[in-house]
Amino acid sequence: MKKISAFGFLGLAVLAQSAFAKMSSDYAPFVPGEVLVKVRPGMKGKFLLKAPKLSVKVKEELNLSSGNYLLLKSHSASTRSMVSLFDSYPEVEYAEPNYLYKAIGTTPSVEALITGTLEENKTSSTPNDPLFDKLWGLNNTGSNEPQRLMSLDISGVAGADVEALRAWRVHQGSRKVVVAVIDTGIDYNHPDLRNNMWVNNKEVPGNGVDDDNNGYIDDVYGWNAEGNHGNPMDGNSHGTHCAGTIGAEHNNGVGVAGVMRDVRLMAVKFLSDSGSGTLADAVEAIDYATKMNVDVMSNSWGGGGFSQTLEDSIKRAKDKGIIFVAAAGNDSNNNDSRATYPSTYQVDNVISVASHTAQDNLSYFSNLGKRTVHVAAPGSNVLSSTPNGQYKVYSGTSMATPHVAGLVGLLIAKEGRAPVLDLRNRLMATTNPVSTYRKTTASGGRVSAYNLLTNTRPPRQEPNENAWKIEPLREVFETDHPYFDNTKLTQTYYFPGAKYVRLVIEKYETEIGYDFITIKDARGSVIEKLSGNGLNYETDYTESDTITVEFNSDTSLTRWGVVIREAKVIY
Repeated sequence: MKKISAFGFLGLAVLAQSAFAKMSSDYAPFVPGEVLVKVRPGMKGKFLLKAPKLSVKVKEELNLSSGNYLLLKSHSASTRSMVSLFDSYPEVEYAEPNYLYKAIGTTPSVEALITGTLEENKTSSTPNDPLFDKLWGLNNTGSNEPQRLMSLDISGVAGADVEALRAWRVHQGSRKVVVAVIDTGIDYNHPDLRNNMWVNNKEVPGNGVDDDNNGYIDDVYGWNAEGNHGNPMDGNSHGTHCAGTIGAEHNNGVGVAGVMRDVRLMAVKFLSDSGSGTLADAVEAIDYATKMNVDVMSNSWGGGGFSQTLEDSIKRAKDKGIIFVAAAGNDSNNNDSRATYPSTYQVDNVISVASHTAQDNLSYFSNLGKRTVHVAAPGSNVLSSTPNGQYKVYSGTSMATPHVAGLVGLLIAKEGRAPVLDLRNRLMATTNPVSTYRKTTASGGRVSAYNLLTNTRPPRQEPNENAWKIEPLREVFETDHPYFDNTKLTQTYYFPGAKYVRLVIEKYETEIGYDFITIKDARGSVIEKLSGNGLNYETDYTESDTITVEFNSDTSLTRWGVVIREAKVIY
């Protein structure tokens, strides 16, 4: 049988898009009474006259790269009935609800101190920015997570970062590279961002004229699709935070430093100051960045159901060679079985990003997906810029996404654009493999800027499946049947001289989503978490001689429980 690379198009590893669409679209929120309709080429809006007693009005007309669209509104008809009706018209290519989206990861952990002290001369590539020593995602010392400001003594794992210092000895970016932050806007006056902002010098600010004839008036720093004007100022903080991770200025004696020292940040606002936005505004924002031919789009937002309009917009960006980096989501969801958009669109330029912690674990909130989430990046307790010259710590796959957007920007700065699928495959193949991410991401690793720039591809050693030996456990791991509320059991098993260890769960039956069996490796990192039912289930393996199993139940329903009598070991 022919082997298929884990870093190919994932053709055999991708679940059917139609199944995703059905599952997520049935429950996705949308704007009541609003429908986005794609009109077939050459057709006009006169077909609306055929709509019986709907009192339909055209709220907005969108002339996008992917076609002409009408945003329709009715106060007398349901959204679903409008979709069904207009889908049947020959003048309409398709119709869908005006889905709602939101910023992913707006939960602040703690406000960071605005002053800091930088350790003396870590390396020649270390910026002098006073808060750099709090940026564990760029340089994890094991003790520099901003969470420590809350007096929580939780040690990180030194080196569990994007390896920025090593990467910067290779390349630090280029002002020829443009990264569009499609979000709540950017505070383009922020002292750490203003010198790295994309500026449309062909526009005369504030004169109300489309000076460069690109179809957008006064788009000096980007575009505001939510307000339909040229001022993408951030009144939320989410977009400014993401922008700082990508490209906060280096060596200016202020605040933090971004993944890229040299870059141009384009502000593309479609999320309101409350952090929410619509499908119509999202596709307008993407279309603007596509028309301006940016190199990378950073998308720390999600929601809605499957949207053909949104997928078509992302495909248009792909056709121009633009990478679309997207947050995997913050619902502790498996995107393989329940899609999260836009990160789950199966388009070659989409890179879906999970979040990991300074302790080198998947963040508790992060979505995952062995088939649909590509890589993990730092996303818990990330310090970055916020409006009005401030700095705060946020957590979310929103914070992981700009790390990856910055990495991709570094590679493009060094080597120029490449076919989008080749670039995504290289990003995945150059991740540092960690057991924590083996069953949660397609690459099985966390991103490395250094590996990416040097095309270093760490070996992914897999155990010989014929070498496993069954070992009875010295002590059976077993709950009561049924187990009780608030049951907490922990057992560690040690096999001297073993290279790999996994457990064989004879039977488990727990309240799905509430009561869990957790498998940890020798470092205490979670390598698998189970809930629901199973028989003779082989857990993921640890790359050591030690494995720990934990069982935890809550105070609601109880089920049969779990019993484990055997392990499988390779010596």
